[in-house]
Amino acid sequence: MTKFVLDRRKFLTVSAAGLASAPLAGCDVFDAAVAPASPVRGFMAGANELTFRAQRMVLGRAALAREFAESEIRQGMRPNGSTDPNSMEYMFLRQSDFALYKLEVGGLCEAPQSWSLDELRNMPSRTQITRHDCVEGWSCIAKWTGVPLAHVLAEVRPQATARYAVFHCFDIYASGASGRPYYESIDMIDAYHPQTILAYGMNDATLPVENGAPLRLRVERQLGYKMAKYISRIELVESFSHLHGGKGGYWEDHGYDWYAGI
Repeated sequence: MTKFVLDRRKFLTVSAAGLASAPLAGCDVFDAAVAPASPVRGFMAGANELTFRAQRMVLGRAALAREFAESEIRQGMRPNGSTDPNSMEYMFLRQSDFALYKLEVGGLCEAPQSWSLDELRNMPSRTQITRHDCVEGWSCIAKWTGVPLAHVLAEVRPQATARYAVFHCFDIYASGASGRPYYESIDMIDAYHPQTILAYGMNDATLPVENGAPLRLRVERQLGYKMAKYISRIELVESFSHLHGGKGGYWEDHGYDWYAGI
C-alpha cells in the first residue's frame, strides 16, 4: 500500500513538471489536463478512487500522516493559492490584526457558535510538523499549531445527518461578476481525524497572511488544495450539491478530484 501511495505522489509530481510551462495561479497548473474528457483526468480519477478506498478501508480512520523533526524544517513555508485577499471584509479584519475576527460554525448542528481568535487560541491545541504536498509538484515541511477540529465539533454537536464540513473563505478567486469565494469540504471522518486542525500558528509564530491568517485548515492526509486558507465560517451539511458548482470545492468545481488523498 505504501508503494501505491508513493507512486501516486510521483505521478502528480511528474505530471506537474511536464506542465511547468503553463501559467500558474496557485494550484491551477492542471486546468487543461483535468478537463472532464482528458486522459490525465481519467487516470487521476482511477487513482483517486483507489487511494480513497485504501485510506478508508485499509489504513483506518485514525492512521496518521508522517510527522517530522524540527531539524527537517529547512526553508520557509511556501504559500499556496491566493496570498493577499482583497475582499472588503477581510481587509477590514486585517486592519485590527484580526482582533474582531469571529469563526462561525453552524449548519447541521445542535449548538451553532462563534469564537474569536483569542478564544480559539485558548482551546486545547495540537502542534505537528508535517509535509505540505501541492498538486503543482512541490512540497514543504512546516510546524503547525492550532485547535483540533474535533474539539470545535464537540462544542457544536453535529446532527446525525451532517456528512461534510464545508469551509467558506474570505479570498475571492477571479474578479467582477465571475468572482467566487474560495471554499472546500471534507467528510466527517477527516474532520474528526486527530491531525485535522484549524491552524493559527506556523513555525512557532503567528500564521502569516500569505499562509492563510487568521485561520487555515490542515488536513494532513490530502493534497494542499484541500487545506483551505482564510477561513470565514464552517458549515456542516448533508450534501454540497447546493453550494456553488456542487462539487465540494472551488478547484473541484473546475475539474479536480474531491478526495485528494496521498
